Amino acid sequence: MNDERKKWVIETFHLTFPVVLGIGVVSFVGYVFVNDMQGKYWSFVSAYFFPPLGKETIIPAGILVGIHPLVMALSIAFVDFIVALFLIWNYDLAKNIPLIGTFMKKVESIGKTSSNKYSWIKPLRFIGIMLFVMIPFQGSGGMVGSIVGRLIGMKPWTTLISITLGAVIGCTLVAYFAESLKTILLQNLNAGLIIIASIFIIGIIIYLYRRNNKKKKQEFIQ
Repeated sequence: MNDERKKWVIETFHLTFPVVLGIGVVSFVGYVFVNDMQGKYWSFVSAYFFPPLGKETIIPAGILVGIHPLVMALSIAFVDFIVALFLIWNYDLAKNIPLIGTFMKKVESIGKTSSNKYSWIKPLRFIGIMLFVMIPFQGSGGMVGSIVGRLIGMKPWTTLISITLGAVIGCTLVAYFAESLKTILLQNLNAGLIIIASIFIIGIIIYLYRRNNKKKKQEFIQ
């Protein structure tokens, strides 16, 4: 096999393997379910690809309809792994894909121009990427983790391992927290509603704080 042919085979493998593996595993897990649960599982996993839905919404929703917490957690973590694997092998190609490429360029631009957005990750490197992916906020999954890892100069496979660990830990924590909350709601509705309201209020406070900080930075730059 000549070098050109070998290069083509490797590039084709890098392009197709993550896609085939992802579809294959998710399809296999889905077929384990029966009746309408199968369709619900596939719908939740597919929805994870479309923002603003993230692990903090998809996983609890799946658990609410009866999917086992560990199955839901590992499935979403697997998606982060597949996305990260695809990007470390096909980064430049992915930048030319509509919507995905635009998002990637936006994250790159933020990472290069903002002094605070991802600056805390760089000194921590492996742990930083792992924590970033683990925290259940929008835009903290395998795709952004891969881009940030590249921006701070981490090796591709180190980035992949860090993302995978962060995804597994983060998704598992979200899943079992959601399962615990579901149990509390079934046993004591009022207590469950108080916890949900508290989480909602904290989420609003964090959102307003981040938006206010962003506004101040923009005013400072201007």
